[in-house]
Parts: sequence; structure tokens; C-alpha cells
Amino acid sequence: MKYLVDSDYVADYLGAQPHAITLLSSLVEEGLAISLITFGEIYEGIYYGRDAKKTEAVFRLFLRSAPLLPLKPPIMRQFARIRGELRRTGKIIGDFDILIAATALHHRLTLVTRNLRDYTRIPNLDIYRPS
Repeated sequence: MKYLVDSDYVADYLGAQPHAITLLSSLVEEGLAISLITFGEIYEGIYYGRDAKKTEAVFRLFLRSAPLLPLKPPIMRQFARIRGELRRTGKIIGDFDILIAATALHHRLTLVTRNLRDYTRIPNLDIYRPS
């Protein structure tokens, strides 16, 4: 497994956005995963979206190629270190984003996201940059 996919790309994939389908399809052989946080954010979209049954079916298919990574004590400790440093330097971002970043760092995965504004604040986080 090489990549952790952020909620923005999963949502775009489920919404049949060509850029997300193309990118994730090109990365699937190297290994994709999602965080438990992304799982929750996506289910919120499913529950309050327009076509819950269809979107959930597509999401379940997506999960066959992208396993779910749970939160564990080492990830939560990484979260605490990141959050404390961001708070200390006045660069705090949302807790969900910090948890996703902590998951990527713990598993040594490259984060696939469009949210560069927030994630670039986190030292040592490897962010996918299309060539």
C-alpha cells in the first residue's frame, strides 16, 4: 500500500468526476487506502446526498480496492504531536485533517488530496503531486 486517499478525492470519485476516476485508477495498482475519518465523512455525504443507495453501492465497490485504516493509539499520539505543534506555531487546521495526516504518517503513505492549503502545514507529510 502506497497511498492514503483524502475525502475530497473519494467524494469526487463517487460523484463520477473524471479527474478523480483517472487519478485513482492509475494509482490503484500501487495500493490505496482510506482513513476511518474519510469513511465517516463519506458516509455523511451518502446519508445526506441525493441518491444514497447508488452512492453507497459505489462506495462499497471502492472499498474493495481501498481498505479502511482504523485509528489506533500510535496514530492518536501522532495526532497529538501534530496538533500541538500546529497550535504552538499558530497554524492550526481541522482535527479531521490532522487525523488523516497522522494516519498517513503512521503508515508511511503518500496522501492524495487537493487540500494543499492545510496539509502543507504538516512537516514530513508526503503529499501526492501529479507530474
